[in-house]
Parts: sequence; C-alpha cells; structure tokens
Amino acid sequence: MTCAHLQSAADRQPPATLECEDCVAAGRRDWVHLRMCLSCGHVGCCDSSPAKHASAHYGETQHPVIQSVEPGETWHWCFIDEAISA
Repeated sequence: MTCAHLQSAADRQPPATLECEDCVAAGRRDWVHLRMCLSCGHVGCCDSSPAKHASAHYGETQHPVIQSVEPGETWHWCFIDEAISA
C-alpha cells in the first residue's frame, strides 16, 4: 500500500523548539522523543512519553503526518494509514 499523505508530505524547516510544547506549557519535562507535525510545525512528545502529545495533536487537528526530530532520524509517520517512510 502506498500512503498518499506520506507522498505529499514535505520536510519542514527545523522545529522552532526542541521541547514538547504541551509538556512545557503544563510544567512537565518527562518526554522521551519529539515529533513534529508536518502540517503546522507543532512539536509534541512521542507515544513512549507519558503524555503522548504528538498523538493528541493528531486527535485534535487531524493533521496526518509527523516526522521525528531526534538527531539522526529521518522517518515520517502517517496516523491515518499507520504507515512509515524512512
């Protein structure tokens, strides 16, 4: 299966922050890895983090594709099709 969302997603400029925006707003610093929404640039924490803000952002906005902002990682994930591209 080919994911049209991943095919049309383009890398954004580097994220505005290297912190989970929602964790910082809540006074937390317990994120594990960071993900950036390719629709709007929101930076949230991964599903291994207690708050799972990247997935929560998808649930609120339906923005389908995120990319890892971890050093050395270049993959993208589509929430709709549950597909990954490296």
